[in-house]
Amino acid sequence: MEPIEHKDNGTERKLRLGIALTGGGARGFAHAGALAALEEAGHRPDVIAGVSAGSIVGTLYSAGVEPKRFLDIFSEQKFSKLVDFRLRSGGFFSLAPFKKFLLRNLGQYKNLEDLPIPVYLGVTDFTHGTAVYFDKGAIADRVLASCAIPITFAPIVIDGVEYVDGGVLRNHPAWIIRDKCDYLIGINVSPLSTKKKSDSIWSVAMRTYNLMAKANQVNDMNLCDLNISPVEISHYGPFDLRFINNVYMSGYLHTRKALRDAGLWKTPLSDKLKKSDDIKK
Repeated sequence: MEPIEHKDNGTERKLRLGIALTGGGARGFAHAGALAALEEAGHRPDVIAGVSAGSIVGTLYSAGVEPKRFLDIFSEQKFSKLVDFRLRSGGFFSLAPFKKFLLRNLGQYKNLEDLPIPVYLGVTDFTHGTAVYFDKGAIADRVLASCAIPITFAPIVIDGVEYVDGGVLRNHPAWIIRDKCDYLIGINVSPLSTKKKSDSIWSVAMRTYNLMAKANQVNDMNLCDLNISPVEISHYGPFDLRFINNVYMSGYLHTRKALRDAGLWKTPLSDKLKKSDDIKK
């Protein structure tokens, strides 16, 4: 779908639909399902922001990977195939194998600025302790930086600065593109489930990380015009790829319903915004 153009104070500009994709590990396949529903409804994003899992889906989608194709390219993968165990260098695992996997599926696109749909990647500057984003530079390295959960993965060094998962400080990337779009849809794939007992150090660490993500994404959810959160995916593990079909379908169904409820199902975004402007007047 071609971006719509309209006049604003005598000048023409593109009407932009923004999509903000949160982190959430394997639950990020709900992002692919959400994008499938958006396309079915007649919408394609003009700008994308992603953190962690959202950075993977956002960049691959912009590079031309169709939503349903995500299931095919990941169906034969296991966590053990995408990482190397390496206790030293700041984390238990290295993401080097995953980088090769990304490069294969990105095709001709090497740098963020070359992608057909602009993509912004939220990361945490571990050296200076701030939330920042990338919109230029080598895609694979910057996606890895956005995904590098501390302790689990070693920090990614870019231009002498260490970066880790964007979810450490801001798991929801709405803040990055709120001023770059007219209508912003947020897809949250980090809903929190109730947990009765933590039976391992790993489960305590993941629970802590999820609590942190939940707390730091509230303000960014408020920046969105439409929020979508498939709550039933909360019990799936962040590194478990066995249930990606279920997660994908959950994202699809929730987004389909949300778009219908918002009056965006096969309705041009320009019509939706015009109605909103008329109501305000």
